[in-house]
Amino acid sequence: MPLLAFWVAPKLSAASGWHPGIALWLCMIVGMVWQFVLATALLWRESRRDKGRLTLGQRIWWQLPRDPGTGAMTLRPFIWLVPIFVLTPLIEVTGLADLLARPLLWIAPALAQVPEPDIRGLADPAFHGAWWLLGLWAISFIFNYFLGEELFFRGLLLPRMRGVFGRWDWLANGVFFGTYHLIRPLTVPSIIVTAALWALPCARYRSALFAVIPHVVEGLFVLFLVLGVVTGALP
Repeated sequence: MPLLAFWVAPKLSAASGWHPGIALWLCMIVGMVWQFVLATALLWRESRRDKGRLTLGQRIWWQLPRDPGTGAMTLRPFIWLVPIFVLTPLIEVTGLADLLARPLLWIAPALAQVPEPDIRGLADPAFHGAWWLLGLWAISFIFNYFLGEELFFRGLLLPRMRGVFGRWDWLANGVFFGTYHLIRPLTVPSIIVTAALWALPCARYRSALFAVIPHVVEGLFVLFLVLGVVTGALP
């Protein structure tokens, strides 16, 4: 993703004349599609090896929570969504995120100069009435929150990480997911914390929904931003 964001996207924008934000967005979609292709290939290979012993939903934990003791379906663990929805914005969009980033700035002060990709960069009068941006958002939404990031990190990796990381698989998954966001280096520490918060109930109850649901809500927030750009409401 850093290669696509900091090297490919600028070159694509310069060669095509496209707005830098559009070029970056397209590159991010390409990266997420690659995650889908890789995850699909690995899951297909695994399925052939164990001859379909598990369904796809069981294999990638796209299922309702399961009781750790009995394996029976249970809805009670969804109470985890309450602290997830409360703590995620508190950690990622408040001064706490800056506090968590301070060690990185102490180690590498130059990180403060790295520009952060932001959909608000598209707040340009040229995009007023550009309803095709909603199509771009829809593709991004599908591959970010279902077939790309979530399939790869919580569907492919997390269910298989216990064999290496034991009961700390959820924390390792949070670290992996956080460092994946190197295109915004100063957000990595806060994303590690929130991703670990999401992954903990996922691992305990063998359900990726504890990450998919808050991630989808984030995608809907992006939709409002895109609508703000298209309608000219976003300053």
